Amino acid sequence: TFTVETAAAHPDQLFVAVERVADCLLLAMEKGMRQELHNVVFVCDDAAQLGDMFAPGEVDRMYINFCDPWPSKKHAKRRLTYEGFLRSYRDFLKDGGVIEFKTDNRPLFDFSLTQFERAGYALSEVTYDLHKEYSDIIMTDYEARFVAEGVKIHRCVATKVALPTELGEPPLLSLLDYLPDELDHIPYGMDNVLWENRGRVKLSAKLLAQLEGQPAESKGDEDS
Repeated sequence: TFTVETAAAHPDQLFVAVERVADCLLLAMEKGMRQELHNVVFVCDDAAQLGDMFAPGEVDRMYINFCDPWPSKKHAKRRLTYEGFLRSYRDFLKDGGVIEFKTDNRPLFDFSLTQFERAGYALSEVTYDLHKEYSDIIMTDYEARFVAEGVKIHRCVATKVALPTELGEPPLLSLLDYLPDELDHIPYGMDNVLWENRGRVKLSAKLLAQLEGQPAESKGDEDS
């Protein structure tokens, strides 16, 4: 939905949608065909292959929407906002090119903010409640569902600048280290890691019940 609606809003620009899940890509393709769009291309591939798809400096803007968080430390390098990935995007982003990143996942968002600066991007328009601060937002399907549930969406804009001369101490890699004092929902992609660490993470009875797959009302008062 996001790619098709964005392409429809900017008919003079070419958009390339890259998605490794074929079923998701097919749905977007069908919607684009129904709207008879001619400025969007759909590619079923992994983001790790982006460098093979574009020439140096060919891309003006890149959108990373609700990517998999890979919450454990050992999988940090798989995150699309990990420093290594962000540095690779520099090869095909033009000077001053932009990455827009959106997620409902607060730990992933805070981790990503540390990575953008280390990879040579200047941050702007950083918000922890996108739909409160901005209007006329084109949403993904995930985003529309989250917003309907009252979940806050986080977004930042990262502009390609010179690489930093000093990096300082490396940031923590486990997303558990970026958890806020209280969660208002189960962030996308973190169900398992939160359940496995429920003894060390502060979770409300409602969220614990969601992780267990049962309504909070049916669990009773666990403190009684």
